[in-house]
Amino acid sequence: MDLVAKVVDEEHRLNAMEVEIDAECGNIIARRQPTASDLRQVMAISKGITNLERAGDEARKIAKRTRRIAQDGAGRNINVADIQSSGQMAASILHHALAAFARLDTVAAAAIMSEDEAIDDRYRAFVRKLPAYMAGNPRVIASALDYLFIASAIERIGDHAKNLAELVIYVVKGTDVRHVSRERLEREALDH
Repeated sequence: MDLVAKVVDEEHRLNAMEVEIDAECGNIIARRQPTASDLRQVMAISKGITNLERAGDEARKIAKRTRRIAQDGAGRNINVADIQSSGQMAASILHHALAAFARLDTVAAAAIMSEDEAIDDRYRAFVRKLPAYMAGNPRVIASALDYLFIASAIERIGDHAKNLAELVIYVVKGTDVRHVSRERLEREALDH
């Protein structure tokens, strides 16, 4: 429960940092009038912090649902291995995306796409198992739905990490790779 409280508190700090960094990006654009790659980088930072703030929102949702599950106790009968695994994967992919962003590493950014797909696969696997848990024990329905929201939040964190990776490619290559196929994104990222 201490960790839950810490996540909820830290999310408020993240919100304040997003506003502060966004304001600084606006100041840079207004005062320095960056062009080309510098402007792309400022825009990517602005969009990137929005994705990080939203990932923080998802973490807060996870913490709140975790608190409810712990207080209820009925959800302990649900196998959450897929959620735990995808949660670890989401933390890892977010870390990799931030590292790729810091280094402007398009190769690492392209690798994040397959990592996000693995999280999506775990999410779908958990969702397929959920009805059986609920049918087998109706008392766990509320907790099962909380787990579903947690799994969904984890999947969204992976999506935000993927968005950060796409921004890396945008900054370095000048190409918007949002909403393109994985193959095209990888081609763009790896093309020298």
